[in-house]
Amino acid sequence: MTDPVTTPEPAKHQKIDTSVPHSARIWNYWLGGKDNYPVDEEAGDAYTAVFPGIVTIARCSRAFLRRTITYLVSEAGIRQFLDIGTGLPTAQNTHEVAQGLAPETRIVYVDNDPMILAHARALLSSTHEGATAYIDANVTDPDRILATAAETLDFGRPTALILSNILGHVADYDQARSIVTRLMNALPSGSYLSINDGSRGIDPIFEQAQDGYNNSGAVPYILRTVDEITTFFDGLELLEPGVVSVTHWRPEPGSPTPELIAEHGGLARKA
Repeated sequence: MTDPVTTPEPAKHQKIDTSVPHSARIWNYWLGGKDNYPVDEEAGDAYTAVFPGIVTIARCSRAFLRRTITYLVSEAGIRQFLDIGTGLPTAQNTHEVAQGLAPETRIVYVDNDPMILAHARALLSSTHEGATAYIDANVTDPDRILATAAETLDFGRPTALILSNILGHVADYDQARSIVTRLMNALPSGSYLSINDGSRGIDPIFEQAQDGYNNSGAVPYILRTVDEITTFFDGLELLEPGVVSVTHWRPEPGSPTPELIAEHGGLARKA
């Protein structure tokens, strides 16, 4: 059966600030979406003027997410997903990919952007056999996320935790690690962790563009080294090929040799 579409009461009183660029709306712009404002397009254009490759990063990040979900459903048998830092609905959302392969899959999305909340019904469409839900919460409040997600997901069953381009918004590295640990501690053996984030030490032009964005007054996003991203998986069994440029994570058979981009990710299993 499907769960009712509900959103937390406090979210109804949030307002969309169209005077400040927002990363989710800029990301949507780079992906070719329409759910953004002139301030977001201006910030996105200023970024691409310095580093045009960000559009490639955005699209390759999305492709990585699709490939990991496909593996999790088709090969690992996962039927539950907790996707934190959802972003605006676009093509091939987590529930569309997962339920397209296994209609009974259950997905909980988490974000705290009022514009994403306004589009939540696009995320909450579901197969009859499965379920989707949306939680208005910040990644820095894992206890609230887990408590609310448990209304839709059974944390006694293996679950995939998706953290796609969200940990960079947690400026303190130790706090980011503690959030991952808290979330994974709540999941049983056989669960998985998927992380991908922008990486430092690969492309200095990317770093220049990101530093400029962070100094613009927008909500900052911190690039981390590959080693720092890798430590988010401590205590878990990393699947091959480990933490790599997202273009190098199990590319589609027969696809051209992928380029190395400054976005790294991996997938790991909890023993």
